[in-house]
Amino acid sequence: MSRNSTFGIIGGDARQVYLAKSISQDGYPVFVSCLEKAEGIEELPSLSLKEISEKCGIVILPLPATKEGKYLNTPFTDEKIELDDSFAQLFENQSVYGGMMEKLYAASELWESIRTYDYYTREELMVGNAFLTAEAAVGLAIEEMEGALNGASCLVAGFGRIGKALCLDLRGLGAKVDCCARKTEDLAAIRALGCEPLQYRQISKCYDVIFNTVPAKVLTALPLSRQSRETLVIELASLPGGVDIEAAKRLGIRVVNGQSLPGRVSPKTSGEFIKEAIYNMMEEV
Repeated sequence: MSRNSTFGIIGGDARQVYLAKSISQDGYPVFVSCLEKAEGIEELPSLSLKEISEKCGIVILPLPATKEGKYLNTPFTDEKIELDDSFAQLFENQSVYGGMMEKLYAASELWESIRTYDYYTREELMVGNAFLTAEAAVGLAIEEMEGALNGASCLVAGFGRIGKALCLDLRGLGAKVDCCARKTEDLAAIRALGCEPLQYRQISKCYDVIFNTVPAKVLTALPLSRQSRETLVIELASLPGGVDIEAAKRLGIRVVNGQSLPGRVSPKTSGEFIKEAIYNMMEEV
């Protein structure tokens, strides 16, 4: 096959491992880099970044591409890949796909002239990830709480993709679900799902489990002060999150980190969703 149909997969977590294997099973040549500590990927040839740039016309970066904006997200290697101009220059002639690319773009102006595509903006990936996150969050709650979700009093903060999926899953398990939103149309949709709609200022009762999906501080000291020490709070939103962690500590309320759950508990399915999004983007170019 030509260089333009050869994939180079650089860094990332277990999702990228399954992504690389799945693309290879589709018949495409696949090379990997910065995945030397990953399990189950031994059959795929590993190359240096320079070799990837020479052999591969399609480069796939992690989700997220970078966490702090300085280094590539590479948990399966000890090597730190700095996101400077020299890194960007490697891919001047490639099509580069990555997830949550804003911080990567900010690291070098050279990305402005490189063909890049953010697969995390794709609706098919966002919806798929939402249902994976909700499923994993329910599993995390069952694992962490002492009682059952059936009959439990639950609050879902936020009615985006993940919030909607959580409402459906929790209702299906027989939980009593309140859900917070701001838009009147969302409040109506929450009621239509059989859940109790609330404005954030209306959080007044104590819950068994609270799921936060909002990446802005909505669970502040006041609503947290109305909870008991037995209340379990699961933070699902991306940084900075929506839970006032310091207030929760002062109140003795346990907050469990549920961020990036698809990559932690459903990496194979999540990798398939990423592949689908990339293939769709390639067809549309």
